[in-house]
Amino acid sequence: MQEILGLVRRCVEDYDMIQAGDTVAVGVSGGKDSLSLLYLLAALRRYYPVHYDLQAVTIDMGLPGMDFSPVAELCAKLDVPYQIKKTEIGPIIFEYRHEKNPCSMCAKMRRGALNDVLLELGCNKIALGHHFNDVIETTVMSMFYGSQLQAMPPKLHSTSFPGMTLIRPMYCIHEEDILAWKRYNELEFIPCACRFTEN
Repeated sequence: MQEILGLVRRCVEDYDMIQAGDTVAVGVSGGKDSLSLLYLLAALRRYYPVHYDLQAVTIDMGLPGMDFSPVAELCAKLDVPYQIKKTEIGPIIFEYRHEKNPCSMCAKMRRGALNDVLLELGCNKIALGHHFNDVIETTVMSMFYGSQLQAMPPKLHSTSFPGMTLIRPMYCIHEEDILAWKRYNELEFIPCACRFTEN
């Protein structure tokens, strides 16, 4: 635990991600990356030299079969406030619009819903669970499919939502370390209910 927590702290400090008085929201999908990030930032609060608040937020897309009670139980254990934002994003995409390639629209709608919640809660930072492997994959994909070098920065000030900063505290952590961390802490994850992912 101490090794991966140390990497998160170093990343937060090196990229000046968290300042005193910040309210940091973690976008929690229920998968390994977002739940591990929530766990790590909750643990970091005990050692970090400045105080910051944590808030966990889940965007419920309105897809059947989703049960976020394990996330709620973890948040209670970590003493992190938790809010679920119910939406109709799933039915809009799959039942009304019948999108063949829905991922881009889904991502935009989820970002919009998430930012609305964050503004309501008074959060000024949003932490996402992207890790080192995601950074490399994004860079390579942009080179091959976009004919450009587009990186995933560790810290980004939002242009769409003034005053909001996106941070990636697991920027330097490899995916295999997150999987080992998951096994060590016996974390339970929620399977994705997206029918497009299933297919």
